[in-house]
Amino acid sequence: MAFSLFSAKNRIINLVLNDHSIRFVELKQSKPPAAQKWNERFLPPGIITDGKIVDIDTLTNIIEQCIDEWKINRRSIRFLVPDPLVIIRKVSIPEDIQDDEIKGYLYLELGSSIHLPFEEPVFDYYPLQGNGKTKDLLLFAAPEQYVMAYAQLFASLKLTPVAADISPLSLYRLYHYLELAGEKEVLFTVQFDLTSVNLCIFEESVPLVMRQFALPFNIDNWEIKPDLMGFIEYKYIGDSEELVIQFEDIFKEINKLLDFYRYSLSNNEKKDVTKFLLNGDHPMITAIYDEMKERFEVPIERITFDSDAKGSVPANLLLSLGLALKEVQ
Repeated sequence: MAFSLFSAKNRIINLVLNDHSIRFVELKQSKPPAAQKWNERFLPPGIITDGKIVDIDTLTNIIEQCIDEWKINRRSIRFLVPDPLVIIRKVSIPEDIQDDEIKGYLYLELGSSIHLPFEEPVFDYYPLQGNGKTKDLLLFAAPEQYVMAYAQLFASLKLTPVAADISPLSLYRLYHYLELAGEKEVLFTVQFDLTSVNLCIFEESVPLVMRQFALPFNIDNWEIKPDLMGFIEYKYIGDSEELVIQFEDIFKEINKLLDFYRYSLSNNEKKDVTKFLLNGDHPMITAIYDEMKERFEVPIERITFDSDAKGSVPANLLLSLGLALKEVQ
């Protein structure tokens, strides 16, 4: 599943931009594939806000510097559509719509019988098991103007966008690639980053519901500097009670989504989530993991990925790595 704006090419750079960083991973063409190069750059607040490009000139200058430093000029790229822009929705269409007519049907019905909180969406869909009377689909959509703002920015810098994806699918792709997925599993992914949290529930490989939450971020409360390896190191120097309140709010949202799945999405089967998958770049991620173990009876998984002699790919780059695995069979 990906937004159908581009066609596939080889030797692709995998870029992930959010409100506070730019990251990339390049795979070495080997079997099994290995991460060959990776890096990241901090973005000051106000350049990207809630996934939308706010300061295009500054972002352009920063990406130009990254292209030069990372030696990725004139490359094809995949990128993640920022989480705040994406919605996932289950829709039903008439059973007699043929498979090759679904895309056109959705184009016609978006804005009329299928309502989204924005106009002019870019979208993709995934077929679900129908009931014999309708075809059920999982619709992935985002505002085209904001997605294309990224694509046009990249193109202006001689980077060629060939695919766009969403973060829960990239994370699940890596999870599945590492053979961590179980049969009939209901997986609850928690992507806990510095400025946002993404929650998504998968039945086997299908993401049924996604929720996105912004985290308050005051740069004055953080000490930000490169570590010995050149990666960004965040140290919180503000009032710790503020973080406790933020985390408490997210744990409440996790409980709400657990209940929503249990009582509304599981087709009256009263199924439960069988595992959490925790990932993210938040510097308190270990404390978050420990707190989740205390609060929830569901097992919690974390991912590590070793890449030949270079050692483990840093945890904050695993989304980029999952995106890089998109075309790997």
